[in-house]
Amino acid sequence: MVELRQFSDLPIALSGISRIADPSPPPPVVAIRRRFKGGGNTRRIVFSVPLIFAFPFPTGTPKDVLVGIAAVFDGHSGSEASEMASQLLLDYFALHIYFLLDATFSKELTGKLPNSLMHLYDLDSQRFQDSLPLNFHLDILKEALLRAIYDIDATFTKEASTRKLDSGSTATIALIADGQLLVASIGDSKALLCSERYETPEEAKATLIKLYRERKRNQDSSPSRFSDLKLEHRTGLMRFIAKELTKDHHPDREDEMLRVKAAGGYVTKWAGVPRVNGQLAVSRSIGDLTYRSYGVISAPEVMDWQPLVANDSYLVVSSDGIFEKLEVQDACDRLWEVKNQTSFGAGVPSYCSISLADCLVNTAFEKGSMDNMAAVVVPLKSNLDWESQPKEQSVGPSGFKMKNTYALPCEFLSSQPNLFRMG
Repeated sequence: MVELRQFSDLPIALSGISRIADPSPPPPVVAIRRRFKGGGNTRRIVFSVPLIFAFPFPTGTPKDVLVGIAAVFDGHSGSEASEMASQLLLDYFALHIYFLLDATFSKELTGKLPNSLMHLYDLDSQRFQDSLPLNFHLDILKEALLRAIYDIDATFTKEASTRKLDSGSTATIALIADGQLLVASIGDSKALLCSERYETPEEAKATLIKLYRERKRNQDSSPSRFSDLKLEHRTGLMRFIAKELTKDHHPDREDEMLRVKAAGGYVTKWAGVPRVNGQLAVSRSIGDLTYRSYGVISAPEVMDWQPLVANDSYLVVSSDGIFEKLEVQDACDRLWEVKNQTSFGAGVPSYCSISLADCLVNTAFEKGSMDNMAAVVVPLKSNLDWESQPKEQSVGPSGFKMKNTYALPCEFLSSQPNLFRMG
């Protein structure tokens, strides 16, 4: 049996999973911040949730694996696709883990692994129990996520066909497990890492000049303050460097354009944006049934598991609206400023004191982004105690045993434009 322990204080509705609020105060574990803004007939759905799965390896005791999930679904032409995707992801992901493990270890098997796993490991049924690699659970998690995405799109396709829905959604989903990170993306929502890197005094000076000029434009810095910063960092500087983990699926990308044209579609610009058949701004999406016959697909592009290292500080998952006016490095620069408030507090806007996700959303709005925006910011260096005081809870779908685990509450805040005011 797969044991699933789930945080009980996340304000996300999951079909078939009941939750019991616990009045006890949470210990100081990681708080994952998020924010979304909805407008018109579209919604940006963002969530992040840590789970614990007990993987029943053939030898030894079951291994508890903490799995962090952060996802952004950016809807267009209606909210139905993004809303359904956000509601189904956790259920489908957990169920596919159960199905894969059950198929692998069930005593009722006829002696065969699932085709995908047999091909993956090139194993025969007699020796697979002694041959499972150490990363077996990571491959299960990846396969479960890909199957969940496929089933989400299939479920929405059936619903959209019945109800004549035109909506679609991007999907960017990050998994963190055993100190490794995997990202699957469809469309143009982004995932990026902000990692610490030492800069020489010369590099640090250039960074500080850039930040000073930026603040001067915003009227929140002074020459005397900049002189102080130069003195503080005359021996060098630790700075966040951005690493983008996803590639936008825009129809002017060469490989995407070739697929669209091969299917009989065409790519042209409208309002300065390349679009499939002059309409759709992404070449991969969940839903968008009208464009399926023109090369728009729902298959995710995957950045496979890669180890997180000591200098990886933040994972950011966001809708494309955040980067309408910001570069990915700008986002990491802002997070670095917030982290170093002792030195830079005089120039950090007051809205950055709410949460890091609020900070990015407000910064993008302040820069002139007119799109709806969503962001999840995951601090990667927090000291976690995920096993602190677990409590039994009800049995969920397909026999999953779930337990409460304390965590700081995630913030789910309105982000209407009238909230974006300089404090």
